[in-house]
Amino acid sequence: MNDIDPRPQDALRAELTELLPPPAVPEFAPERERELRRTLMAAARPSRPAVWWTRKAVRFAVPAVVCGIAAGAVLVAAPPEPRDQRPAVRAEGASAVLSRAALAAAAAPAPDARPEQYVYVESLVSRAGRPAGGGAAVVEPVHRRQVWLSADGSRAGLLREEGAADEELSPRLPVYELEHRGAEPRKTFLEPEEPSVTAPTHAFVAGLPTDPGALLRLVREQTRTGGGDADQRAFTAIGTLLAETWAPPEVTAALFEAAARIPGVVTVESARDAAGREGVAVARTAGGERTQWVFDRSTSAFLGERTVLVTASDAGPAGTVLSQTAVLAKAAVARAGQLPG
Repeated sequence: MNDIDPRPQDALRAELTELLPPPAVPEFAPERERELRRTLMAAARPSRPAVWWTRKAVRFAVPAVVCGIAAGAVLVAAPPEPRDQRPAVRAEGASAVLSRAALAAAAAPAPDARPEQYVYVESLVSRAGRPAGGGAAVVEPVHRRQVWLSADGSRAGLLREEGAADEELSPRLPVYELEHRGAEPRKTFLEPEEPSVTAPTHAFVAGLPTDPGALLRLVREQTRTGGGDADQRAFTAIGTLLAETWAPPEVTAALFEAAARIPGVVTVESARDAAGREGVAVARTAGGERTQWVFDRSTSAFLGERTVLVTASDAGPAGTVLSQTAVLAKAAVARAGQLPG
């Protein structure tokens, strides 16, 4: 005959509950990305109006939602990521991801561009814009972007994007002056501005501080103007330098270490660049937008960046991909328009 525990059933149940481990908290499912290679509803991709670009934006594909899609242009907007498929975001771990990226960058070959040469950067890009009449953001298809920048900044560069005419990147800005009403405009030029974090040359980037603290102070100083979050301005500026300049290994390593010191940087467990390459990302959110830097899981190499809406806005629902890039190649060439190899 079996012995029966004389304690009341409620007491037994309470004791067993204390002995059992707490139930596991389910993790978010991995991100299921969609390719942004989408078919134009129009017969051809329209040329981008001038407001897509400023002098600085021509040189660097800064992720942003900008105004001015040409009237009548119809592009397929990237659909939002399904709410139940968005990646897990962790505050811890970002420093570790960036430290590994810094170590990988420090071991990379040094750039070999001489002052008289050009730095060539090839990437895949996709950016969002707002229709002139308002409404949700629309996203251009992923396309190839090639840029040739004078290493010392003294000569005109070249921007080449699929579906658009080549554009000269002159170090001098043309200005048209009127002597009096009815006079013929006279063309003059503004001399190039001093190189800076937001308008760098290869020579300028090569001379950036390699101490992360000093580098972050310089970035903050040179991005102090403009609205919004000062930390986000610094994070965005560093991301732009990573995407479209060719810095020496020690400078690239310092850029990653400087970014790790910016408050609010988190880890995104899974993200894809514009080429569809999956990796781990570090990110920062401001103004309802999360900017992500994607890194290869195995090598910690910087792959590209993307910006996603995290809260619904006039630009679209949460999860809408506003921009993405994928860095494909960086090299030194003798002249603008020349391909490496």
